[in-house]
Amino acid sequence: MILMKEEKKQFETEAIRTQIEGTHAQEHSTPMYLTSSFTYEDAEEMRAAFAGENEKNIYSRFSNPNLQEFVDKVCKMENAEAGYAFASGMAAIFSTFAALLSSGDHIISCRSIFGSTHTVFGKILPKWKIDTTYVDIDNTSDWDKAVQPNSKILYVETPTNPAVDIIDLEWLGHFAKKHNLILVVDNCFATPYLQQPIQYGADLVIHSATKFMDGQGRVMGGVTVGKKELIDEIYAFSRSTGPALSAFNAWVISKSLETLAVRMDRHSENALKLAEFLESSEFVEWVKYPFLKSHPMYEVAKKQMKSGGAMVAFGIKGGLESGRTFLNNIKICSLTANLGDSRTIVTHPSSTTHAKLSEEERMKVGITPELIRVSVGLEHITDIITDIEQALKAAQ
Repeated sequence: MILMKEEKKQFETEAIRTQIEGTHAQEHSTPMYLTSSFTYEDAEEMRAAFAGENEKNIYSRFSNPNLQEFVDKVCKMENAEAGYAFASGMAAIFSTFAALLSSGDHIISCRSIFGSTHTVFGKILPKWKIDTTYVDIDNTSDWDKAVQPNSKILYVETPTNPAVDIIDLEWLGHFAKKHNLILVVDNCFATPYLQQPIQYGADLVIHSATKFMDGQGRVMGGVTVGKKELIDEIYAFSRSTGPALSAFNAWVISKSLETLAVRMDRHSENALKLAEFLESSEFVEWVKYPFLKSHPMYEVAKKQMKSGGAMVAFGIKGGLESGRTFLNNIKICSLTANLGDSRTIVTHPSSTTHAKLSEEERMKVGITPELIRVSVGLEHITDIITDIEQALKAAQ
């Protein structure tokens, strides 16, 4: 767990120049600290470390220099006080809720969220008598009705996965404060380069670092950052339960953050061009992308995001069968359930990422049979469009 308080520089500079203190070798690039434990000069130093009276590392399940550097960077990017790094995005989500909630507490969540998060809310947390009420993001007038005396956390994704819906973070911040709720925002799709929820009142921000933070589909990781008093609870829970990120993965992701800004600029540029192409295609029923003027929350997206990000959702004409034929005819883009890669990825959420939901649950969150999710990569946009265009034609 790391506490941050320094004069802030520009985003790109912080991403590159935030490094842990070097060793006697005076290396330019941060080394890997592939060790399970750490040694001490004497018994008193060891005692003080275990008593929390000094900043010495003890065990890599608790802390590690590579994890410290990674969390330092994300804290600066998100304007957070402290943070903790996890082995995956879902480890971050589950550990955050497990640490902060008690039996009998209540969660309010936007309905459109990642499938595994649905599983945590619907099947795992109820074992401890923790219930969740889902609210529709396009009908915020009903959100007050969801608040109960035992409500503790308000959880949202924006943009949402996979429908790419947008929620007004400024409105959310006021709503959470009004009802004394802990506001937790999954900022994975936007990344801290494009959006900083804490400036709108979020108490905690969660990322699957597996996605854009790594950016090349190599390693898994997660991170939660935000208010120190909340991170202290998350750290105490995680120290004993063991969901910590590995030092190797932390090193990889920290190095990747050095190029996050330039990558997200290109991702966003490519995604907007693809979305505009899809909107003009005769083979497409609808398109959702935050910076398309046709997006119902376009003005809100422009207010809270630097650019539209890499994620595009669209509905292919012909429904489920056309969707399958479309995927079977993709030649350049990848067919995988991941996202946030340098390579463009196309996914059919109904049969993959959200397959464990019932058909009724999928329809409630807008995951229709014709929905295709595209994580737009860094290839030349002409090649991306050409591949998707030929697959669309083959599907009709």
